[in-house]
Amino acid sequence: MIGQGHQHPPPANRIGRAFAVGIALNLGFVLVEAAAGLLTHSLALLADAGHTLGDVLGLLLAWGAGRLALRPPSARRTYGLRRTTIFAALANAMLLLVAVGAIAMEAARRLAHPGPVAGLPVLLVAAAGMAVNGTTAWLFRAGRRHDLNLRGAFLHMAADAAVSLGVVVTGVILLFAHWWWLDPAVSLAIGAVIAIGTRGLLREALDLAMDAVPAGIDPGAVEAWLAALPGVAAVHDLHIWGMSTSEAALTVHLVVEPGAFDDAALARAAAGLRERFGIVHTTIQVGHGDPPAPCRLAPGDVV
Repeated sequence: MIGQGHQHPPPANRIGRAFAVGIALNLGFVLVEAAAGLLTHSLALLADAGHTLGDVLGLLLAWGAGRLALRPPSARRTYGLRRTTIFAALANAMLLLVAVGAIAMEAARRLAHPGPVAGLPVLLVAAAGMAVNGTTAWLFRAGRRHDLNLRGAFLHMAADAAVSLGVVVTGVILLFAHWWWLDPAVSLAIGAVIAIGTRGLLREALDLAMDAVPAGIDPGAVEAWLAALPGVAAVHDLHIWGMSTSEAALTVHLVVEPGAFDDAALARAAAGLRERFGIVHTTIQVGHGDPPAPCRLAPGDVV
């Protein structure tokens, strides 16, 4: 995750393979689970298949955004296309919320008019889903700590594995008891799990889209560290934001003693911000605090 500068992201080719394998596994499972749900009249299976299809779309968005983020900057797009990863995370969260609404509406209808469901097919397909979702989550385990897109993929797959476990339990119960209301009830539980898991993803994606300080970076700690640098008398106009879901940027004005902050000091400050806080792009403006020429951006409420 942004801000944990001591961690290094996995190589891009390994991430690409993880996305390719995860998408292929989940897309194949969507087809199997949807067919089984239609044949057995299981809303739990259909609901989970719909959610898994949403995950496939989310994985495609995240993968495509990750590829676009690798493009170099241009004269027009001076940061490149890094922010596409933020938009992908936000779109992924919105897709999941739409899926939750669809699941809840259909589950409510089935609760009002429950029908028979074949327990054994439900059990077998859901058990396969546990394997697929667990495997896909495992593929993203290494990248989940430093990238919101990868963390979203990991959390969704891990949640899906847990949801599939709930469907397995439903199948076992339906083998011995005709509690047909249980199938839509489990569907509602699936929707609740998805909604809870999506809340954090949506909040962090919205924060990044609004140029908030990325999660994992303490702006107070950054300011204190800069103020403690040799020759620095004051720090103001500090801004920290996410260029992407895995890269943070910083701009700041430093009031320094004359001759105390040369190019080497600037390089050391940039390296320290990268290693301590994971801030990879820094722009530092230095001044001497001359009273006849005050900095207009010094007050904390001025942007």
